[in-house]
Amino acid sequence: MESATEKSNLTHSEQHYFNSYDHYGIHEEMLQDSVRTLSYRNAIAQNKDFFKDKIVLDVGCGTGILSMFAAKHGAKHVIGVDMSSIIEMAKKLVEKNGFSDKITLLRGKLEDVQLPFPKVDIIVSEWMGYFLLYESMLDTVLYARDHYLVKGGLIFPDKCSLHIAGLEDAQYKDDKVNYWHDVYGFDFSPFIPLVMREPIVDTVESQVVNTTRCKLIEFDLNTVQLSDLSFTAKFQLQAKRQDWINGVITWFDVEFPAPKGQRPIQFSTGAHAPYTHWKQSVFYTADDLECEAGDILEGEITCSPNKFHKRDLDIKLSYNFKAKGVDAARRCKKNTTYYIMH
Repeated sequence: MESATEKSNLTHSEQHYFNSYDHYGIHEEMLQDSVRTLSYRNAIAQNKDFFKDKIVLDVGCGTGILSMFAAKHGAKHVIGVDMSSIIEMAKKLVEKNGFSDKITLLRGKLEDVQLPFPKVDIIVSEWMGYFLLYESMLDTVLYARDHYLVKGGLIFPDKCSLHIAGLEDAQYKDDKVNYWHDVYGFDFSPFIPLVMREPIVDTVESQVVNTTRCKLIEFDLNTVQLSDLSFTAKFQLQAKRQDWINGVITWFDVEFPAPKGQRPIQFSTGAHAPYTHWKQSVFYTADDLECEAGDILEGEITCSPNKFHKRDLDIKLSYNFKAKGVDAARRCKKNTTYYIMH
């Protein structure tokens, strides 16, 4: 399929990003994430009256699964756009499942393609990345909203929020750091600052989360602006038990539009919720915080795109641990740590 975007003209990091979605494996992982895929299917099915005879734009359509959900539930026509070569497979899948007359697939960056309709009634997109904003695909969804969505049109999903809590993860953190002190008899400790700068994306067991949770920020996709995606958000967490806080865990929640009077479809990627391929993002703190029940960890997180590679994230975590009770003065800590998610 001819692409509206010449890949060789893209930066190396952009090429790497789009190439990562060429292989079927990443799409297999996403399709098999039943929380993700069924949430989209159920949200579209619940809103089939909204989709009936409407023009739908699927941003970053991948294998075309969301496009086919929309077509199956009454859309007049669906336009799927994707830069990656997986769209060739999407075309075969659309034909094989009998939707060729209702789904048009276009290869290229959304900013470069020419849509067959001047406006669309609904945008669907599975744009979320680790820490919600990693990979910056939301930028493209907002471009689609501002250039193609009719006034009063719908976006699926239309609300998302980022959350934080503290966790005890001493053994994993210790293994991660101490390994570099003795690598086959040599001191490789200069690697430690580099290792600590990268958040861990992994499945966290809910029992290691040992503080209350806090919502960092919420985005309404109907109104959010690109500038809002660089943010500083404050948090306050309370320790639930006597333990150690070795870092913070973050996750996001998502919500879809719903007919009036019906409960919206939503899902969470937190440790308390069923598994998703997004897992959770863990940021280890510079200090291991010895906490008693009721102690307060407060601070703020600043997030912005990396100035060299805009799909990466620069994240700053500042915290003030306010211990109370026994030996409180010794246990209180303040610090600021910097991370890059890439």
